Formats: sequence, C-alpha cells, structure tokens
Amino acid sequence: MKIAVVGATGLVGSKMLQVLEERNFPVDELLPVASERSIGKQIEFKGKKYTIISAEDAIAAKPDLALFSAGGSTSLELAPKFAAAGITVVDNSSAWRMDPTKKLVVPEVNANVLTKEDKIIANPNCSTIQMVLVLNPLHKKYGIKRVVVSTYQSVTGTGVKAVTQLENERNNIEGEMAYKYRIDKNAIPHIDVFLENGYTKEEMKMVKETNKIIGDDSIKVTATCVRIPVMGGHSESVNIEFEKDFDLDEVKDILSNSEGIVVQDDLDNFIYPMPLTAHEKDETFVGRIRRDETQPNTLNCWIVSDNLRKGAATNAVQIAEYLLEKKLI
Repeated sequence: MKIAVVGATGLVGSKMLQVLEERNFPVDELLPVASERSIGKQIEFKGKKYTIISAEDAIAAKPDLALFSAGGSTSLELAPKFAAAGITVVDNSSAWRMDPTKKLVVPEVNANVLTKEDKIIANPNCSTIQMVLVLNPLHKKYGIKRVVVSTYQSVTGTGVKAVTQLENERNNIEGEMAYKYRIDKNAIPHIDVFLENGYTKEEMKMVKETNKIIGDDSIKVTATCVRIPVMGGHSESVNIEFEKDFDLDEVKDILSNSEGIVVQDDLDNFIYPMPLTAHEKDETFVGRIRRDETQPNTLNCWIVSDNLRKGAATNAVQIAEYLLEKKLI
C-alpha cells in the first residue's frame, strides 16, 4: 500500500501522519508532499525519515491513495491530476464537498455510498462531522425537523498561524495576526468569509453539508459559528426539534450505542464534554442532554470533538480504512 499525504507539513497533514501511525494503517511506502518551499525537507513516520517531494513526483510514483490537506485552491488544481492517474483522493478541503458528483462522507453515517468509481472523496467540515454523528441516529428514530447550532471553535481550526497568535498574546509578544482582532480573552463571531445573506461560509457549510451527509434536504439547519481561545477541540450547543416525541433515557441509550460517540452526562459528578478532555481523542462526546422546555419534541445537547482528529485527520483515515476493507482501492 503506497500512500501520499499532500500537505504533510501542515497541522492537519501532520495529524494525518500521526493517526495513520497510531491506527497502524498498512503503509508500505509513504510519499509526503508539501509546497515548493518544503521540498527536500524531511519528516518522520514510524521512526523512519522521509523526504518531502513535489506533487508531480508523487503522481509519477502512482500511490494507491492520496490524503489531501493542502487547502481548496491546491485541491482544485491537484486532486483531478491524481484522480486522472487512477489514484483515489480523500480531500480535507472545502473544494469538493458540495460538488454533486462527489461523495461527502462520515464513515459512521454514510460510508456505504462509496464505490470503486469514486476517485475524489470529500472529507466534511470539522464542525459538521461531530454534529452529524449525533444527529444521524436520532434522526433515524425521531425524524429531525430543525437544528439550531452555535459553535465554539478552537484556534487550531484556522492553522499554525492562529495557534501562534494565541500563544504570542498570552506571552505579551507582538507577532503576525491570523485574525483581525485579538483572540485571547475574546470570542470572534466570524469564521470564514461573510456571504450576502449575512451568514459566514462556515455557517452555511454546516447547513448544506448536514443535508448532504444525512441525505435529507428536509432537515432545516441554522448556525452561528464563533472562534474562541482554546486549542483542544470544537464545542457546539445544539437544539434539535423532532417530528416525534422522545424519552431522554432512550436518547442517551441510542447515543451510547452509536459508533464513534461517547455520552458524558453525569451532572452529579460534573461530568460533561470539554475541549480539554476531548483533546487527542477520536470520539465525539455528547452531554448536557436535556429537554427544551419551551416547545414540544425538542432536545438540547452539548457536543465536543477534537477538530484536528475526528474533525479532519481521523475521519479521512477512517474513509481510507473503509476503502481498504471493502477492496475499493
């Protein structure tokens, strides 16, 4: 199994390499790819040094699979070139997510849509992944009418520059700014660009991607996405209105028995999901599960997941594992 990782030096690319190693994915030959300025540098994988190569050299080497985390414009340019060479691409950018000819996959929810013909597979937005993991089993049981979500997103979702900005601010160091404003001791209700409807692109991603992954356009979603000064993962306050009424114990039971979800909901012992405890874990954690007392058939919950892992790298590797298991690569 020959694997290329495109964007191998970035936050998510580095995490992909870590997750491939941790999950013992069968990598016989690794082809790390990065931007021109990184070509020739070395990275380490499973105790061995690998030299970063160009995308052209990676394509010529004909890997079985390419995991992409190199940004939307790079993906739009390079993914079709890899695909044309018969290489299956799992892409972490937003480039292909809403393309009707491309599958958008969270393995626990809809891996079954994948076929051998899918040469470019889209990895969803990090905040969407953790939310649909919780929504999907509940939708199957009760039918979701409407979702109102507010996110509290880690600076790691922006990248190295944002992490550096936060650390600099905490240490009173002047430095390059990833955000228009200070992020330490602040909350910025602005992720990605603003659109004509007043929502940000990130907020609209959550709307459209949720419908596509679950495969039901009747689910209404409205989102507000906020950047906060944490590093461990993204948190979400989610209000879900169902078609049918529910029993709270049954909801917890359904979620406890759903793949990839851990219920943390012990208020007597102050146990609930937090970025601090979700950091470096692959599961999505859900707690503060309670009935919305203002209207019928409506639930409130709090969802937390490590955005670099399940929100990006782990989800991509899980797609690769599924492709391998089903002999689709």
